[in-house]
Amino acid sequence: MNHPESKSFWRGLRTVFLDRDGVINEKMPEGSYVRSVSEFHPLPGAAEAIARLNRAGMRIVVVSNQRGIALGLYTPADVEAIHEALSKLLAQHGAHVDGFYFCPHDYGQCNCRKPLPGLFEQAVAEFPEIAAESSVMIGDSHSDMEFARRLGMAAILVESDPERGKPGMEQAGALADGRFPSLGAAVDALLGRPDE
Repeated sequence: MNHPESKSFWRGLRTVFLDRDGVINEKMPEGSYVRSVSEFHPLPGAAEAIARLNRAGMRIVVVSNQRGIALGLYTPADVEAIHEALSKLLAQHGAHVDGFYFCPHDYGQCNCRKPLPGLFEQAVAEFPEIAAESSVMIGDSHSDMEFARRLGMAAILVESDPERGKPGMEQAGALADGRFPSLGAAVDALLGRPDE
């Protein structure tokens, strides 16, 4: 599927998985982490893009690796506070996220660090109607694209700021069904049209 805007894809889409940092909010430089609400800065147009997906009847699930917890830089409560602040911001735009799931572990410690499937499995446990074949992953890294590919779902790459993106963007692009400069542009393609 080279063209996510294809009508057959759009008709079958039910769930949109979103990475957080670099897709919904500004990403810290590689090796740094968004640790608190004060460091959380939504990207322009992200809230409006999520609102368009909501209006189109999509389920929205945010899945993110939060290795900084394992490194002792912040706590699960800090992540939950960020998600609460994001939810309040989205509500101001008539938008919402149905579920937030994050991995607090370091490399090799779990089954939930993307690209492993644990966060998808957590979402399915809460929303049993989720199926990979009717889902898309929108992310900004190779691990996001591999996560989608391993599960058999469509994959869309948001091309991150080259100064802040992770290594492996070309490999990520090779796995993606589409590449876009922002979440808003990706949503336009998925819905087949800009919001009217």
